[in-house]
Amino acid sequence: MNNSIELRTVKKYLKKVLVTIVFLIAALVIAYLLFVNFYPSFGGNVSKELQKQYAKSPNYRDGKFVNIKDVPKDLSFGETVKLAYKFFTTKVPEGRPKQDLKVIKLDSSDVASFKNNTRLIWYGHSAFLLQIESKNILIDPMFGKVAAPHPLLGGDRFNKEIPLEIEKLPRIEAVLISHDHYDHLDYESIGKLKDKVAMFYTPLGVGVHLEKWGIKKERIVELDWWQEAKLDGLLFACTPAQHFSGRKFGNEQSTLWSSWVIVSSKESIFFSGDSGYGSHFKTIGEKYGPFDFAMMECGQYNAMWPDIHMFPEETAQAGKDVNAKVVMPIHWSGFKLALHSWRDPIERVVKKGAELGIPIATPKIGEVIKPSDSLQTYEVWWK
Repeated sequence: MNNSIELRTVKKYLKKVLVTIVFLIAALVIAYLLFVNFYPSFGGNVSKELQKQYAKSPNYRDGKFVNIKDVPKDLSFGETVKLAYKFFTTKVPEGRPKQDLKVIKLDSSDVASFKNNTRLIWYGHSAFLLQIESKNILIDPMFGKVAAPHPLLGGDRFNKEIPLEIEKLPRIEAVLISHDHYDHLDYESIGKLKDKVAMFYTPLGVGVHLEKWGIKKERIVELDWWQEAKLDGLLFACTPAQHFSGRKFGNEQSTLWSSWVIVSSKESIFFSGDSGYGSHFKTIGEKYGPFDFAMMECGQYNAMWPDIHMFPEETAQAGKDVNAKVVMPIHWSGFKLALHSWRDPIERVVKKGAELGIPIATPKIGEVIKPSDSLQTYEVWWK
């Protein structure tokens, strides 16, 4: 009798526990769906109508954009959890600078009145202001504090200050965006910029986020790989990269990723975006090189994801592949998004560049870069 009562008691307890677990899971799912659908930083979704248009692209297969090589492989749920656990629990010596990185501040009147030879200003990570042929161009203008959909979901950038705040920037003729990840496409930055910018140039699909954030369709030019657009005397070519895309679960690879070529009457500049090492670099160099200056991804790498980010030695080789006179390592010195020390990228790429005989540009954040000056020198400031 007592055993029967105890069994019924245990069953009731287990039933309550099960109901509680189901309720908690349901609550978490509902909270996530509400967060994703109503919090604006997640951006827009590619419609079925757009999917039909993108299906004409040679880079689109089975409802998703793909790389030239069949990478990266899709991770199972267990593999994803294991990877996330290792990332968030591994302590990385010198994963971040001990102090905020010092930034060279720009004079807003100087920037607004600049009409001389081409110059670049690095904002850290992969963000640039390019002043070329009396035009102001921003490349991957992620000026936000955290590379995540919400401030609580990521670590602060390495530099609290930026060279020149968005509010002090002059009119921007063009913004080039390489892909839709949070460390390259930032909701708050775009919101502050949108009334200053004439045109946005993106790979296929990325425009859905901009439209969601209030930018009119006629101000957005979407391009597939190897397509070109002209802005007065400038040529913008959307070129391949080996990466992936997505801002939330369920829309992975729904938008394209790219590198960019910028050609003026005097210079040819290459911006790699995010990319693993591949044959596309040599193809780009053969079609558009040689380049006076190449900004090449060099950071956030790991043996667990070798196909989507380059190791520093590959960065130097990729610079040689595209036939660049000078290579600048980017995608480092901004955010901790991998498990290497913050200095590791620059130290290794400088060493490999010397071995290959390729000049490596290492400007400070905010320092003026002259792309056509292959003799420009820089300090070893990261020490």
